[in-house]
Amino acid sequence: MLSSERICAFVIRKFWGDHLSISCGINYIFLIFLSEGFKLGTLLQITEWSEQVKILIVEDEPKMGEYLRQGLSEAGYVCDLVPNGTDGLHMALHGQYDLVILDVMLPGLNGWQVLQSLRDRGLQMPVLFLTARDHVEDRVKGLELGADDYLVKPFSFAELLARVRIILRRGHVNTESNMLRVADLELDLLRRRVSRNGKRVDLTAKEFGLLELLMRRHGEVLPRSLITSQVWDMNFDSDTNVIEVAMRRLRAKVDDDHPVKLIQTVRGMGYVLDVPEDH
Repeated sequence: MLSSERICAFVIRKFWGDHLSISCGINYIFLIFLSEGFKLGTLLQITEWSEQVKILIVEDEPKMGEYLRQGLSEAGYVCDLVPNGTDGLHMALHGQYDLVILDVMLPGLNGWQVLQSLRDRGLQMPVLFLTARDHVEDRVKGLELGADDYLVKPFSFAELLARVRIILRRGHVNTESNMLRVADLELDLLRRRVSRNGKRVDLTAKEFGLLELLMRRHGEVLPRSLITSQVWDMNFDSDTNVIEVAMRRLRAKVDDDHPVKLIQTVRGMGYVLDVPEDH
């Protein structure tokens, strides 16, 4: 008989991979547990997987990469694997990952460069270096660049899994922080203050709410309908330019005095706050 963990991991990978709803997967697991006679307490443990946790693995050695991908997938995580730093940076910027596992010695951009680029763009997603570079100065460099952990090869998979779980728990706490940051733009939720490159930006209450939404979901194109429902708690007529006017005023305060423009219009789709890829 397969273990409950393997059944859960298989079913969740299957349903996510087929782009079906997670409720279908949970219902399917429920039927399996009933048919196999598992205890209800064991069934309830699958709620840990009710939210999709995505991990990006950047590893150029094929056997090691597949070993990591398979092991973490069986532990219930959704994993993507890329073999070089250039693709790794692109995926990390656009993939909405909860954790990046990053080698140092990579084709294209090395691991140091990938992490530096992420932090320069204001992305604070957790990063774990997994590398054969075992010198103390390498560990120090990785942590000073902003890595959350540093594990040296060869390693125990049980230890890696424990570190991953600790980082993810810590990352969940960090998302509840009172400060949002994207590049040199900062928004203090507690004090209701905004600054760009250290200079205070005065916003109205509505502009503050709009910027908060953009920063919380930075890198994601937000359609006009979502913005109106989240910030104005209503939907405007299609010929109303309230959103356009609000965005224009927000841009004037946040972007006009700075060379890097963070608030961008995606024609026909909506708006996004992100650092342009050429910066």
